[in-house]
Amino acid sequence: MNDRLCLAILCVSVVFLGLVSLCLGEQWSSLHDTLVLPFADPESVSAVITREIRLPRTLIAIIAGISLGVSGAAMQGLLQNPLASPGLVGSASGAALGAVTALYFFAGTWHPQSVPLAGMIGALITTSLVYLLSGRDSSVSTLILAGVAINALAAACLSLLLNLAPSPFAIRELVLWTLGDIADRSLQDVWVMLPCTLLGWLLLTGTGRSLDALTLGERTASSMGINTRKLSWRVFIAVSLCVGAAVATTGMIGFIGLVIPHLLRPFAQYQPSRLLPLAALGGAAMLLAADIAVRLVSLYTDVPVPLKVGVLTALVGAPFFLVLILKSRRDYAR
Repeated sequence: MNDRLCLAILCVSVVFLGLVSLCLGEQWSSLHDTLVLPFADPESVSAVITREIRLPRTLIAIIAGISLGVSGAAMQGLLQNPLASPGLVGSASGAALGAVTALYFFAGTWHPQSVPLAGMIGALITTSLVYLLSGRDSSVSTLILAGVAINALAAACLSLLLNLAPSPFAIRELVLWTLGDIADRSLQDVWVMLPCTLLGWLLLTGTGRSLDALTLGERTASSMGINTRKLSWRVFIAVSLCVGAAVATTGMIGFIGLVIPHLLRPFAQYQPSRLLPLAALGGAAMLLAADIAVRLVSLYTDVPVPLKVGVLTALVGAPFFLVLILKSRRDYAR
C-alpha cells in the first residue's frame, strides 16, 4: 500500500469516526438529525445537544489527535529515533502543571477557560526554560537533556500540588484531570486551543524535506544547506505549541504520538515528509476511536466513574511500547 492510498483510507476513517462521534450519545441520533436539524431547527433538543455537547467533543478529538500524531512524527524524524515522543520537549508536563495550578488555586474564581489558558502558558514557560537551559547554539542531544530535566521538575511540582491538596475531593479532581479526557468541553475550549495549535501546525509545514535530509545524517544535511539547529528549534517550538494546547485542553493523553507514527512509517516509505500527514490523520482517527470506545463503555457498563480516554490510550499504547522495545533488543542482538 502506498502513502496516497493510506492517506485516502485515513481521511475516510476520520470522516466516518467523526460522524459516529456526532451521532453517539445516550440516545443514538440519525444522520439527518445530526447534520440537518442544527441548521433547519437550531432550537430543537437534538440540535442543541449536537451543537453544545457532541460537536465540541468531536472537534477537540480531531484537533488534539492531529497535533499529537504530527508532533510525534516530527520528533521521531528530528531525533532519528522511533522511540521519541512529543513529551521530550517538556511541553506536555508544563501544560499539565499550568492547568493543575489553575485548578488548584483559581478554579472557583476564574473563567472556565482559565484552565486551558494556564496550561498553554505553562507549556510556553517550560519551553522557554528548555531554551535557556540548553543555550542558543545547542545540539539535539543537549536539547533532549534539557527537556528531560524540565520534565522532571514539572512532574515534581505537579506531585507537590497533589500532596498539598486541601481535601480528598480536590485530589480526586486534580488526578482525574491529569488522566486525560475530552468530555464536558465546549466550543469555547475549541477557540481557546486553536491559535497555538494553528501556529504549531504552520511551523511544521515545510519541514518535511529538511527532515528527509536529516535521515542521511546531520553532517550530510548540513552540507545540503540545511540549518540543523534552526530546524531543531523550529520543530521543538512547533511541538511545544501543538502539544501544549492539546494537553491544556484534554489533559494527559499519551502514546498517540509514539504509536501512530511508528505504525504508519512503513506506508510512508520511512520518509518524514510523507509520514507527517499520515501521522496527523492517524492521530485524529485513533483519538476519535478511543473516545467512541470510552463512551460505549460508559453506556453499556455500570462503572462508577466514567473511563477516561487517556487511560484507554495508555492501555493500548503501553503494551505496544513494550513490544517495540523487545523488537529493538532483538534487532540490536543481531
